[in-house]
Amino acid sequence: MDALTLFKCLAEETRLKTVLLIRDQGELCVCELTSALELSQPKVSRHLAQLRDCGLLTTRRVGQWVYYSINGELPDWVHAVIENTADDNGQLTACCCKRLLAMGDRPQRNRQLCEATT
Repeated sequence: MDALTLFKCLAEETRLKTVLLIRDQGELCVCELTSALELSQPKVSRHLAQLRDCGLLTTRRVGQWVYYSINGELPDWVHAVIENTADDNGQLTACCCKRLLAMGDRPQRNRQLCEATT
């Protein structure tokens, strides 16, 4: 990944928040992100697709659900950018993190969010 691709991907607020939330939580599914970001599923899915296409995220499928995580094969400098951004900009995702914490842990969170959408 080159710097221009990384910064283009992270230049949009929703994509930046998404990456920071996933970095904080380890992995998240679309249902969790729509609730945390208070955005529609199509909008969140579109941003996730862009982040996956540029190589920042990887996916893991469990049944019908897809979980997104930071690509572990990114260069060290990319991980450092994400870590430093998260460390110095907690206010960007503070409300989103509160919403996730209010939903409880998995599997309770998944039952509340994901199973309710099927």
